[in-house]
Amino acid sequence: MAVSVRTIQTAIPATVLRQPQVRDVFASQPGLTRLGTRLVSASFDGSGIDTRYTVIDELTLDTQTEHPQFFDLASGSLLAPSTKVRNELYIERASALYVEAGRRALEAVEGIAAADVTHVVTVSCTGFFAPGPDYVLVRQLGLAPSTLRYHVGFMGCYAAFPALRMAKSFCEADPDAVVLVVSAELCTLHVRSSNEPDQIVASSVFADGAAAAIVTARNLPSSSPVLDLDAFESVLTPVGEEDMAWKIGDEGFEMILSSYVPKIIDQHISAALEPLLAREPGLGDAPQDSIAHWAIHPGGRSILDKVEAKLQLSEAQLVPSRGVLREYGNMSSATILFVLKAIMEAGPVADAASGDRVCAMAFGPGLTVETGLMTLRPAREA
Repeated sequence: MAVSVRTIQTAIPATVLRQPQVRDVFASQPGLTRLGTRLVSASFDGSGIDTRYTVIDELTLDTQTEHPQFFDLASGSLLAPSTKVRNELYIERASALYVEAGRRALEAVEGIAAADVTHVVTVSCTGFFAPGPDYVLVRQLGLAPSTLRYHVGFMGCYAAFPALRMAKSFCEADPDAVVLVVSAELCTLHVRSSNEPDQIVASSVFADGAAAAIVTARNLPSSSPVLDLDAFESVLTPVGEEDMAWKIGDEGFEMILSSYVPKIIDQHISAALEPLLAREPGLGDAPQDSIAHWAIHPGGRSILDKVEAKLQLSEAQLVPSRGVLREYGNMSSATILFVLKAIMEAGPVADAASGDRVCAMAFGPGLTVETGLMTLRPAREA
């Protein structure tokens, strides 16, 4: 019995962050040292990002807000709102993105209506409230009040993998189950001016966005390719606990993103991938050849560079990940779903008979490496 992602749909805020403009804002902040200014320029210019999106309307950079909380356009100063202020905006804007992405996903799948959804799994590490986004989805999308609800919270950039793994398990236990998985991350709520390299890197790459997937084992027609969820693995690297982490501070969540993360990934990615490839004989001999598509979480350009070189992937195999990074930045857990969506929509499936293999991976606090093996199958009629 195949458990499949029938669709992935996304939602982003209206405010666009253009990387050169945002770089200039961060580089002009009072209190920034000469070294800090150089680090801002290097991080933003070397990010591989053109545009990102934010829920902070004040960062439109063209309209003065009467009572600014995050950015004062008149002075050009980034402000320091409390964690409460940031989280209150999260409650409002994340809720809207959850619902928008979830509604788009339901509308995109043939033969599935809101009443068919049996489980909801929500994902986020950038804010909290209760009743939470799972509740909001049930109420605003008109799901049954008996829908089973789960929230994967504060796990970081890899959290979409536990969510998909949960969805697969639910569908294997109940072949009639329909699981709505929605990730929404508002990373820009927590950016701030700083001379600390970790915070500067975070400010240069993180962004806001949401993505929703419909997962089911039901045999339904589809006018577009579907993605079978074959297997998942999770591995903790021997080092990295202090190099990627979140902590809650008085002025937002404090991100630790060490410059050593790409090096750790370079040293340990092959070993972390081995358990997944060992599931199928011969798959690990030359995975770059036997697996057509690679969905790599674009935590940053240097991470993608390390993975491409270490696994001997082609430039073409990294196009979806680099494209999402360039257009949207790093949206934490939602980002890998954007990449998988790009792969699903890239074009016809090359192997119509057996499907195209897909390897997905993401990295997060711990340092944790989550991997998934999938099969992209062509559209099919009833």
